[in-house]
Amino acid sequence: MMKKKKGTNFKLLCLLLFLGLIQTNGFGIGVGVGIGGGDGDDGVWIGAGGGNPNSNPGSAPKQQTTNAAYRALQSWKTAITEDPSGFLKTWVGEDVCSYRGVFCSGSFVTSIDLNKANLKGTIVKDLSLLSDLTILHLNSNRFSGQIPDSFRNLDSLQELDLSNNGFSGSFPQVTLYIPNLVYLDLRFNEFTGSIPESLFNKQLDAILLNNNQFTGEIPRNLGYSTASVINLANNRLSGEIPTSFGITGSKLKEVLFLNNQLTGCIPESVGLFSDIEVFDVSFNSLMGHVPDTISCLSEIEVLNLGHNKFSGDLPDLVCALRNLINLTVSFNFFSGFSSQCSSLSVGFDFTGNCIPGKGYQRSQPDCSAIPGGQLSCLRIPAQPLTCAGISVGLKVTKSP
Repeated sequence: MMKKKKGTNFKLLCLLLFLGLIQTNGFGIGVGVGIGGGDGDDGVWIGAGGGNPNSNPGSAPKQQTTNAAYRALQSWKTAITEDPSGFLKTWVGEDVCSYRGVFCSGSFVTSIDLNKANLKGTIVKDLSLLSDLTILHLNSNRFSGQIPDSFRNLDSLQELDLSNNGFSGSFPQVTLYIPNLVYLDLRFNEFTGSIPESLFNKQLDAILLNNNQFTGEIPRNLGYSTASVINLANNRLSGEIPTSFGITGSKLKEVLFLNNQLTGCIPESVGLFSDIEVFDVSFNSLMGHVPDTISCLSEIEVLNLGHNKFSGDLPDLVCALRNLINLTVSFNFFSGFSSQCSSLSVGFDFTGNCIPGKGYQRSQPDCSAIPGGQLSCLRIPAQPLTCAGISVGLKVTKSP
């Protein structure tokens, strides 16, 4: 009988050890085994351990997320010093999804929209606790200071709009490390210094930096950006438009470089932007001829070359662009244009040039000394111009 008992105990031991290896999410099996050596002590005992049977295994992460969001938003609230319209009156209690301007998916904060709230304050590092945040819009407030380095931890953030505030300092490098960012709007602030080259390597769809105080040259890799909109207007940028501009045939639809201090020529590669709709380089010091390749911009609607130092004849093909709505070449040194340009039914402003027989032109003394007359711009000797062949030619003759 002793052997039979021991054999039975051994089988039970093996079974219980096997069960002890089973684990399920939120539930544990604890097993204890004891085997006696005498007749009175022979047997097996089982002790089962686990958590509170009434607890909800999914509640802890949800509660942690809510607590983190609460801490982040309350920390930010204390850094806001003026709220004249009472926008943040609802930012009370732990139900952050009921806060005005805060939007949730389930219990997760996914979007914050405080546009035009007229809030004054700073941005706090604790906002990086909002790990599910995809949209942060703070347009038209009075936020100042710098962007916390902790923003690089916002792995879900896709849209960052800080426009029309009082942010200052150099370009906020932390934005380059937000992994999934596609929309960056820093317009109408007080940022200074140069624009980093790595900005145009980032997979962004919109780069809006206009109306700041950026200086230096436009990074040479500009043409390799994936953005559909690039706005660098109203800064203090100098130097030439990079020759890489358009070289990869990017999907750019709007390019605005107006009101800077740019010099040199418009690169021939501009003709590669077959999808571009707005091209504005007005109020700079660009010189030389207007490249014939501009006539390849088949989707262009607004073309503004005004207030520069361009000279020569305006290319006939430019005036033949079928989608053109507004063509501005005023206050340059153009000496003529074709009859096709004269018959344009769209807005065509050519005042302040050197075109004989036309009204509102420069005086003869002004036209006798054309700026940049000796400037040599690369030209593609192809007549008639074949837009499909521009890419091959440029990639052979130009380097990025």
